[in-house]
Amino acid sequence: MTQRIPNVVSIAGVDPSGGAGILADVKAMSANGAYACAVVAALTAQSTVGVDAIFAVPRDFVARQIDTLFADVRVDAAKVGMVGQAPVIAAVAERMSHWRPPHLVLDPVMIAKSGHGLLEKAAVGALRESLLPLATMITPNLPEAGVLVEAAPPEDVKGMRRTAERLRRAMAHDGERWVFLKGGHLPGGDAIDVLHDGDRMIELAAPRVDTKNTHGTGCTLSAALAALLPQSPDVPSAARRAKDYLSQAIAAAGRLEVGKGHGPVHHFHAWW
Repeated sequence: MTQRIPNVVSIAGVDPSGGAGILADVKAMSANGAYACAVVAALTAQSTVGVDAIFAVPRDFVARQIDTLFADVRVDAAKVGMVGQAPVIAAVAERMSHWRPPHLVLDPVMIAKSGHGLLEKAAVGALRESLLPLATMITPNLPEAGVLVEAAPPEDVKGMRRTAERLRRAMAHDGERWVFLKGGHLPGGDAIDVLHDGDRMIELAAPRVDTKNTHGTGCTLSAALAALLPQSPDVPSAARRAKDYLSQAIAAAGRLEVGKGHGPVHHFHAWW
């Protein structure tokens, strides 16, 4: 029997350089065996060097995109990335609460690789209060985790474990809920992430790749997770596959020649 191809949607912003946001999500989802759909929540004037401007899509139109898509397409998983402003967050949370996709991966995008802000400060509370409880998995990096728990970012793996516990307590308590805390900001030879569901605490390690081409790594990982969760026997299996995919995409990034700043990872490293 042929395995059903999952339909997966990215709700995020558009990065014209293709390294992050919806374009990166569609590549990562496609590379991991899913049919990718997208809802545009924000537009950016952005490159590998930085973010020049952000234009928020009106909240009612974001909601209209979601409703039109979900009314027609069976959605097996959704990923929420850059949503930018509190009204858009509210609209996304409201429609996700209505449609309830089986898997909802929340990547709390706050700062671009260049250091430019992608989430208004006033919107952090809205994200924490309305989207966090709906997520079945959240994928913050260490600075984002610090903002979400209103504390300093973790400085070591022990601190990551404590922060993962705090993040898990902030999520809803019904059903299976996971924290995928990314440790790429920590020094060391390995990039160590922590996966936690309130009971199990799993460390995922991969050799760190020395490259400046890391634009969109967070988007790529969360999109890969959304694609793989419906295809995997359990969450840890999907997490390991997603991390392995991203590690190989980073390692192959040097084959691309895109931009003058932080270049993108190679989403299609296994095919090109």
